[in-house]
Amino acid sequence: MTIDLAAAADTSALPYVTASRGEPIEAAFRDRPEDFVVDEIPAYAPCGEGDHLYVRFEKRELNTPDAVRRIAQALGVDPRAAGWAGLKDRKAITTQWASFERADPAKLDAPIDGVRVLESARHGNKLRTGHLEGNRFDLLLRGAPADRAEDLRATLAELEARGVPAYFGPQRFGRDGSNVGDAVRWLVGGGRPPRDRFKRKLLVSAFQSAMFNQLLAARIDEGTLETALLGDLLQKVGSGGLFGCEDPEVDSARARAFEITATGPMFGPKMRWPTADVLAREQETLRAFGVEPADLRGFGKAGPGTRRPYRLRLGAPEVEAGPDGVRVRFTLPAGAYATVVVRELLRREVS
Repeated sequence: MTIDLAAAADTSALPYVTASRGEPIEAAFRDRPEDFVVDEIPAYAPCGEGDHLYVRFEKRELNTPDAVRRIAQALGVDPRAAGWAGLKDRKAITTQWASFERADPAKLDAPIDGVRVLESARHGNKLRTGHLEGNRFDLLLRGAPADRAEDLRATLAELEARGVPAYFGPQRFGRDGSNVGDAVRWLVGGGRPPRDRFKRKLLVSAFQSAMFNQLLAARIDEGTLETALLGDLLQKVGSGGLFGCEDPEVDSARARAFEITATGPMFGPKMRWPTADVLAREQETLRAFGVEPADLRGFGKAGPGTRRPYRLRLGAPEVEAGPDGVRVRFTLPAGAYATVVVRELLRREVS
């Protein structure tokens, strides 16, 4: 088996999880910043003491690094020492936390272009990537017909019950999927690696994500997304702990109850491998991209590898029809993409 790289980066061909509910819904998505509102759900609150100033802020039409840089400039501290839990979209209105070392909150009184400071408090450690539970989304599907609100409500209810497929969206793969081809030329073809560390990490991530999407799509196609297969590495939904599947019948009952979920590979030298037929399938996919398991050492620090759940839990779904379209609200855990939910809702690819 050999993978067509262009097809691997084409997310429009990935199968849907939810049942089809009529024709695709015509609606504009992210037409204006107000149409895409995100509120970060932190993993913990600042304790009130320590060398790091936690700042909760709202940004508009800015990416996270640019917003944090403006706050750091207002505080008079080095933006390179700042921390945040996750990146938020630029064409949106979003709230999140960032941390700044040895900063004086009194300096936040002056206005900051594109940023509105909501609160601040001290804490003992720097905020780091992944220090969040998830995000609340409030999205307007502009122009969506009010009579399709029930279809949207039913799709969200199905996603709440079955889980959101943990696909990586097209933004992961660059323009025309070029990141995957660039990664293959470097990691498989022996080309020169990018000098920039961020670029190396970006290319490895795109390569890992393309392989993950392929394996996830196969589980959806064969109807095993909500079951456990012998040899699967299963993740406990509450704690995140991993264990191997030795009894598919027992574990599948737990998977259908959403207590656990199967995981897929983000290939890398430190990744934990499954067993039995699941191991064979993952290694076959890896080889289809031109990589042998021993070659994963070349991913290095740019992609050490991990396991990622094949499905993620959607919470608190709401649907509200209005004069401008239909507004949908829901929560997703860290690592999930709202665009994957909107893709299911509209029955088409969105970026």
